Amino acid sequence: MISHARALIYHSREDLRIAEVPLRPLTEGEVLVRIRVCGLCPGEIMDWYMAKKAPFTPGHELVGEVVAVGSGVTAFRGGERVVVHHHAPCGACRFCRRGDSVHCPTWRSTRLIPGGLSTYAIVPPPVVERDLLPIPDHVPDEAAAFTEPLATVVKALRRAGLREGDRVAVIGLGVMGLLHGMVALRWGAERVWGIERLPARREIAVRFGILPLSPEEAAERIREESEGWGADVVVVGPGSVEAIELGWSLAAPGGTLLLFTPTPPEARWPVDVHTLYFREIRVIPSYSAGPPEMREALALLSEGLPVESLITHRLSLEEAPQGYQAMRSYEALKVLVYPFR
Repeated sequence: MISHARALIYHSREDLRIAEVPLRPLTEGEVLVRIRVCGLCPGEIMDWYMAKKAPFTPGHELVGEVVAVGSGVTAFRGGERVVVHHHAPCGACRFCRRGDSVHCPTWRSTRLIPGGLSTYAIVPPPVVERDLLPIPDHVPDEAAAFTEPLATVVKALRRAGLREGDRVAVIGLGVMGLLHGMVALRWGAERVWGIERLPARREIAVRFGILPLSPEEAAERIREESEGWGADVVVVGPGSVEAIELGWSLAAPGGTLLLFTPTPPEARWPVDVHTLYFREIRVIPSYSAGPPEMREALALLSEGLPVESLITHRLSLEEAPQGYQAMRSYEALKVLVYPFR
């Protein structure tokens, strides 16, 4: 039995340490996984969000290999590759019955021990039962590591009510914005405009069929290319009032303004309720994802959604702090960490 894991411990933005973490014996319903690869999430560079959790081991975009199973676990075997979600719902409460997994108390209380940026992790019973997913043989680890972030995109576009033929604007062409554009086009969007201040990222977007725009030209160009109406769905990637205001200016009557990233708790957006009412613009937030979206995301990856071209950095566990810095400096799109490298 594995008794320890090497893990990254987040204390603060400037204080990330590698430490030996004890692993207790498995209890009923648990699974121990060896972590093959873990992606770094853009949310992990939101300092206000991370500070309230510290100290802890981040990492929730992981591919693991089953090492051992607790009593009562019969669905998994040693050596099996799996996508590991970090939360799972109970499946029976009021929130679960209406499809709102992320508000289930069980979902909010479950977590990996110690976390994804470690050599090994214990997967709790609710996750083992409802959101530990076998990976098809033809799906490589690096593609499978996109399952959780892609699941959040699947959920967001479902909540936005994306329909075939819709015109979509995506603000922010980091890895999550690019994934939104890719999925929207896969699901039949007529066109996707990508709004990004960095020219290099606008160039990348073209490879995926996304029409790149700078923030300064976005409103005029989108009006010109939509008979003056605007975008049916606007995905606001950055968690800032400035980005929300830009998104608001781009939404067509009857359209949806999708808030994909939280703002800091002190931020306030002064809503023009008069215009909101008469233009019937829906403002929809979307937070994380649950089991249905995880399965749909893995299916998209199995079908060949070209996510691996978004990977810019492959690092060891010790190099993970450098990965976060590359994300902060906009050098990186997707960073993958290999704990055993």
